[in-house]
Amino acid sequence: MDILKLYLDYFIFGILGFMSFLMLTFAIERLLYYARIKSKLVSFQNMSELEIALTNNLTTISTIGANAPYVGLLGTVLAIMITFYDIAQGGQIDANTVMLGLALALKATAAGLLVAIPSIMFYNGLLRKVEVLKALWFARKQ
Repeated sequence: MDILKLYLDYFIFGILGFMSFLMLTFAIERLLYYARIKSKLVSFQNMSELEIALTNNLTTISTIGANAPYVGLLGTVLAIMITFYDIAQGGQIDANTVMLGLALALKATAAGLLVAIPSIMFYNGLLRKVEVLKALWFARKQ
């Protein structure tokens, strides 16, 4: 239990940090790709080929946005378990100790939400850009 207590924050925040890094990397890559592809839309022969090119990496961004709160929640649940374990080991129930442990446990959920909200915003914005580029392709093919 001591190992979990020592490394829980590092583990959860490390995973969330990695998820944030991936999300930002893919979002920036997609934005740069969309800026370059605008002039090359005519080179795509059919809509399926264009859609595959435009939606590359969007699934990863969406998955990060959908799962980051769960990673944060996992950290919170484990931290609450540690808090209750420490209380049980001490034999004393002190309201301040319980409240402090619960308050500190919630930081993992907050961090998960801080990763998820921008991820979903990027995903929705990029999806809108995909729809605009598909409409431009269709207009140029007419």
